[in-house]
Amino acid sequence: MTDTPARLLKLLSLLQTPREWPGSELAERLAVSPRTIRRDIDRLRELGYPVEATMGAEGGYRLVAGAAMPPLLLDDEEAVAIAVGLRAAAGHAVEGIEEAAVRALAKLEQVLPSKLRYRVGALTAATVPMLSGDRPTVDPAVLTVLAAAITNRELARFDYRANDGIESKRLVEPHKLVSAGRRWYLVAYDNDRDDWRIFRADRIREPRPTGARVTPRELPAADAAAFVTSRLYSLVPTYSAVVTLHLPAAEVVGRLGDTPGDIEPIDERTCLVRSQTDTLEWLAFRLTMLGCEFEVHEPPELAEYLRALGARVTRAAS
Repeated sequence: MTDTPARLLKLLSLLQTPREWPGSELAERLAVSPRTIRRDIDRLRELGYPVEATMGAEGGYRLVAGAAMPPLLLDDEEAVAIAVGLRAAAGHAVEGIEEAAVRALAKLEQVLPSKLRYRVGALTAATVPMLSGDRPTVDPAVLTVLAAAITNRELARFDYRANDGIESKRLVEPHKLVSAGRRWYLVAYDNDRDDWRIFRADRIREPRPTGARVTPRELPAADAAAFVTSRLYSLVPTYSAVVTLHLPAAEVVGRLGDTPGDIEPIDERTCLVRSQTDTLEWLAFRLTMLGCEFEVHEPPELAEYLRALGARVTRAAS
């Protein structure tokens, strides 16, 4: 191998394997002399790669941890394996790594040769994941296209299916992707509607960048996650609950979840709770789990739900 830059890249790729390489084996792999290997190791060190050498019959060369990660060199099989693994992590929303997986996948797919992109796509299409529950899945390709548009501050177009089934075409300024459980949301400024919107990623079809760069707008919220939370809560019904509990106020604190509302003592044995809730089932469950008598004053929907629940429990017990 007479091409020095190509030989150095091949040598660096070998050294990134976590093992110690004898100089003779490296020379054989690269079809050069041991002296050339020593010169190439010195060149890598001059470029900042921390190559460590050990002496003796069992000695050799290995790449150790340095101040920064060197460019990662992968062969075809390694690149395909990593891309498929990142797609799985992004699509299944593994807690704590999903957003990083999307960013890494976007970077990797940007530099994959077309033949490797085809192999990744073919393997993904031929694989059926076993998912728990019936929640919609997100195509990782949708996420990587959107992530690239966000990074490049680029306008994007896509087809979108709303909750009522109506299809529309959107032109947006993508801001952030937000992962919530197994569901992904795109926070973006909708140019046609002149407003900030959130879009469920599983309802986005054929996203494509336009090539037009935009100046980032200021989001009307502390961050993208807070914006998604506020918009989601604004889309669901909210109930104002007022309940008398036959339990001291001090015993109620901490037993009605993270947001119990206002707890007002009536006397030593009872208290009045005022709370905002978007899920009657959740509040009914919390109230019944307190193990005390209670009266519902508001809303009538909560009282009706408890009556229906009580009837089902009575029928089950009989």
